Amino acid sequence: MSGQVGVTLRSGPWTEAEIRTYLRRTCIPIRLATAGKASPLVQSLWYLFDDDALWCCTQADSVVAKRLRRNPNCGFEISADQPPYRGLRGTGLASLSAPDAADLLPKLFERYSISSDSQLAAWLLSRIEHEVAIRIDHLVITSWDYSNRM
Repeated sequence: MSGQVGVTLRSGPWTEAEIRTYLRRTCIPIRLATAGKASPLVQSLWYLFDDDALWCCTQADSVVAKRLRRNPNCGFEISADQPPYRGLRGTGLASLSAPDAADLLPKLFERYSISSDSQLAAWLLSRIEHEVAIRIDHLVITSWDYSNRM
C-alpha cells in the first residue's frame, strides 16, 4: 500500500494526541463509506483503534467486504448524534484478514459492553469462520468540535 503510514492530521482543532484519545475512548460505531459501481455505501460498524489503525469485523461475503476488496479506499466518520457536536472524519486504505477476525471480535464485544455469554456474542461467534477483520490504515483525519458554541 502507498500513502501515509499512521495518522495524518488534515485540519481541525484537535491535536494528534486528542484524536488518539477520542478514538480510544469514544464507543460509538464508525460510519464507513465504500465505493461502488453506481453509488457509495455508508455502513455502521463497531470499531477499535489499535496500532495506528481502525479495526472492524464483517462477514466475508458482505457488500462492504466485497467493495473493499475491489477498492480499498474508504471514508469514515466517528461522531455522536447529540450535542455537543464534535468528532472526526477521514480517509484510509482498508485491507481484509480472515485470521485476525477470531481475535478481534471478542475485543469488540468488550469495547461495546457485549457480554461474551450473551445470545448476540454466541450468534456472532458461531459465524466466525465467515468473518473478516477490516484494518483501515494510512489515516488522514479532520476533526471538528462545536462544544464552545453549544
